[in-house]
Amino acid sequence: MFAPLQNDTFLRACLRQATPHTPVWLMRQAGRYLPEYKATRAKAGSFMGLATNTDYATEVTLQPLERFPLDAAILFSDILTVPDAMGLGLSFQLGEGPKFATPVRDEAAVNKLEVPDMNKLRYVFDAVTSIRKALNGRVPLIGFSGSPWTLACYMVEGAGSSDYRLVKTMLYQRPDLMHKMLAINADSVAQYLNAQIEAGAQAVMIFDSWGGVLADAAFHTFSLAYTARVLAQLKREHNGVVIPRLVFTKGGGQWLEAMKQLDCEVLGLDWTVNLARARALVGENGPNAKALQGNLDPNVLFANPAQIEAEVAAVLGSFGAPHTDLTQTGPAQIFNLGHGISQFTPPENVDVLVRAVHSQSRRLRASQG
Repeated sequence: MFAPLQNDTFLRACLRQATPHTPVWLMRQAGRYLPEYKATRAKAGSFMGLATNTDYATEVTLQPLERFPLDAAILFSDILTVPDAMGLGLSFQLGEGPKFATPVRDEAAVNKLEVPDMNKLRYVFDAVTSIRKALNGRVPLIGFSGSPWTLACYMVEGAGSSDYRLVKTMLYQRPDLMHKMLAINADSVAQYLNAQIEAGAQAVMIFDSWGGVLADAAFHTFSLAYTARVLAQLKREHNGVVIPRLVFTKGGGQWLEAMKQLDCEVLGLDWTVNLARARALVGENGPNAKALQGNLDPNVLFANPAQIEAEVAAVLGSFGAPHTDLTQTGPAQIFNLGHGISQFTPPENVDVLVRAVHSQSRRLRASQG
């Protein structure tokens, strides 16, 4: 059904296998920094018009790959499609973030929640299949969802938040309600990601975008435990091929040792994390060792080309010597930003970044040979 894969460096790195260069892709690589994306969104009329139209979602997913030699594509969608399918009424205003028409703020609202009919998300799965076909084996396709905790933040707050007052009030005052919501979210996310895998996703990523706002004990109880519940239900392989699972907790660097126990292949890191330390803690050989993804500060992309190249060198250097032994697994890095790319980023600077990662990482491997 799908063409054979021509560039598997991303998937190999996820599995901690040696690669000829450090693979690179960028969170939010299909987005507002690209003029062609803005043109397609204008045609679609709205963000959800874009995300729910198979042809448009396919078009914008492929746009960055037409410009830059990236090593993976990521499905164009939103982390909040699952609560939208629960009936909360998701909308996006241009220049504003997502909003829910009916937030979940009391016992009655929580009691109404249930795992949604996955047919309501058919547009996502159709897009996955369409994108996978359009890629024609060029690079792998990553599917994704928000984490149970991150979804809960938006579901309770009704939108983004600066202080998380409403969701944390529920967490501390009615932990029973929060646990109920998170269990439903976790089982929904697991079904959603498994359906993406069946539709053609070759790796899946859980974005715990707001895990880092939690107190230490609360992170373990209300975020990590429910991310683990998702991972326990995910398909390990599809059609005989391993499907890597990636977890990214923004602000989660202090919990790396706990996250090492997660049943996943890759941990994403934001720019506050020291890569050498992360590698020593969770990326070296041994049980539960993880590939690491990250972690350039997205604002580096506003600097001049020479500085971008210097910062790429610093990130690659921080991770340390690449693993080159083809006969066994070892420490592996997937180069990425420490969070999503800014909408104000000059596209030509992204080209500098991607080419610098490829050329510098090839040189590092050659120098070891």
